[in-house]
Amino acid sequence: MAEQTLRDLLRAFAAEREWEQFHTPANLAKSISIESAELLECFQWSEEGDGERVKEELADVLTYAYFLADRIGSTPESLIREKLKKTAEKYPIELARGKSAKYDQL
Repeated sequence: MAEQTLRDLLRAFAAEREWEQFHTPANLAKSISIESAELLECFQWSEEGDGERVKEELADVLTYAYFLADRIGSTPESLIREKLKKTAEKYPIELARGKSAKYDQL
């Protein structure tokens, strides 16, 4: 039997619980924001945060991001590759190396 992909595991997890009905793009985007806030809360009073809690909250953010990518007919990998190409054009190495300025300020 072939190894399940992460997408397959997530789809099965949601299907077993009949949660697909709740996985609208809007609901998933809201969930990403909520979980991102919980991730940020890990660093509220400490620059390092609680390592285990950071991992758990980051996993929640990534899970909802994977669900949303799947719902819109894409994959996180393809979305990241497409965005990275655009970002590379906005931030050429010779202008952006070592700088945190926004592209229009380089």
